[in-house]
Amino acid sequence: MATLPILASFRRVVVKVGSALLVDRDKSRLRRAWLAALAEDIGELAAKGAEVVVVSSGAIALGRTVLGFANGALRLEESQACAAVGQIALARVWAEALAHEGITAGQVLLTLGDTEQRRRYLNARATLGKLLEMRAVPVVNENDTVATAEIRYGDNDRLAARVATMAGADCLILLSDVDGLYDAPPVENPDAKLIPLVERVTPRIEQMAGSTASQFARGGMRTKIEAARIATGAGVHMVIANGRHANPLRRIAERGPCTWFLTSSTPRAARKTFIAGTLEPKGAIVIDAGAARALEGGKSLLAAGIKRIEGDFARGDAVLIRGPSGIEIGRGLVGYDAEDARRILGRSTEDILSILGAGARAEVIHRDDLALATG
Repeated sequence: MATLPILASFRRVVVKVGSALLVDRDKSRLRRAWLAALAEDIGELAAKGAEVVVVSSGAIALGRTVLGFANGALRLEESQACAAVGQIALARVWAEALAHEGITAGQVLLTLGDTEQRRRYLNARATLGKLLEMRAVPVVNENDTVATAEIRYGDNDRLAARVATMAGADCLILLSDVDGLYDAPPVENPDAKLIPLVERVTPRIEQMAGSTASQFARGGMRTKIEAARIATGAGVHMVIANGRHANPLRRIAERGPCTWFLTSSTPRAARKTFIAGTLEPKGAIVIDAGAARALEGGKSLLAAGIKRIEGDFARGDAVLIRGPSGIEIGRGLVGYDAEDARRILGRSTEDILSILGAGARAEVIHRDDLALATG
């Protein structure tokens, strides 16, 4: 059997926090002492060199408390109003908790389209990357003020898995109100046993998933298994652990009860496989010999090395990369529309800003969005 991962070994970690952990379900108020302990855990990970992203529920739960809504179902417009008020409160409490550990927080609100549409995906991915580069902790939530049933995730487990994929994380932690996955629903079966390690999500594993009756939460064990399938397929290890204890991340690190879901890949390898084999190219970029050598050396594709643009593609589309002889040497997700790419081909990085203005990027195709041909 495979060995359990070591939390301190991960480079980039996404931590998902549910509403039932942040908000006391009886008193409908923030669990400040618990949040402070979790922020301490995040500070410890950051001190060891890890980059951390938080996916946090709680906006609607906090907002309904502020606006005085009683417990029970909310109409769509009531939920959106609660989210509008609660997002401000949620951002503030996270900023305050992380600031106590010397960490800057940044709020990122996403909708389903931001993780599913390539152009918006790249924009959100670039924002997360820049925040992490500056050692800030992005605090991500679904933008419930504008999302409707047709265009939303509806739970932050699957959103967290998509964010982990987007951010290139190698570990996703889902903090829940149970210790992990059991071989039977523990509420119904007192003899149910915790499964510490899942090497692959199978139909049998899916059948073990139960549900939660929390009035604040929208997800259950089933959505967590779906998140595991998304995460492990993208090269991300995942763990479900009980977040009700103080310092829950430290508890995971100290081998407390939890369930690990393993992946046989890495985020980088899984992403490159996806780019190389599952996206239809919308055009091509022909590059010179120097740029080809740079790509083989692990560099990004810059405008200076581009000789010709073929086709009519949009930012985020997959394109072929051809060497000087016209032979395909790789594929990638392009950072510019074809029109803008033609305007800057052959130009230096210093020239790009003056040509395209604010928002221009140095890389036409970032190395993380590039898969070179083999052989």
